[in-house]
Amino acid sequence: MKKNILILSPHTDDAELGAGGLISKIMEEGNELHWMVFSSARESVPEGMPDDILASEFKEVIGLLKLNSDCYTLFDYKVRRLNEYRQEILESLVKIRNNFQPDLVIGPSLNDYHQDHVIVANEMIRAFKSTSSILCYELPWNHLKFENQFFVKLNEVHIQKKIEILGCYKSQIIKKRVYFAEDFIKGLAVSRGVQINTKYAEAFEVLRWII
Repeated sequence: MKKNILILSPHTDDAELGAGGLISKIMEEGNELHWMVFSSARESVPEGMPDDILASEFKEVIGLLKLNSDCYTLFDYKVRRLNEYRQEILESLVKIRNNFQPDLVIGPSLNDYHQDHVIVANEMIRAFKSTSSILCYELPWNHLKFENQFFVKLNEVHIQKKIEILGCYKSQIIKKRVYFAEDFIKGLAVSRGVQINTKYAEAFEVLRWII
């Protein structure tokens, strides 16, 4: 049965890094998806690039996934200052909860120590704790611990799609961020796959599971 699935990303690229394989699988299975991004991180782009480059790169991802323009919402809150917009973020989540009625919400972990990520994680719980299943994606460079209770089996197509969509973020790749490297993406997927006896997987924390 098709589900309504909501993806939450504090910044452009977070959800692709943590759940790019699952997003590919969601699309393959024909589920309804809505994707909310809260900051395009204008203040963090490499010198010499336009300040909206990350927004443009995210829209490239949307194009590769063949999503319609009504399938995503891109806000422009200031990077590293989402705490100043908690109420606005909560209100936008409540609005999408009422209009889209997601069966499953996928967002950042409460164990994520990036200041913006933990704001979105907390508001996600406030908005959806009594209505939706909630999974949190893994960004190992931001965690001191991660409770990998939920695994998603992935195949070669899903991993290649994850690598392809992350390749849209050339503004981040030129910074030589190791977590954009193909070896890292595949290596983490292989490690998680070993834990469930499959070639590739992504791991998630379970905050709420409703059946």
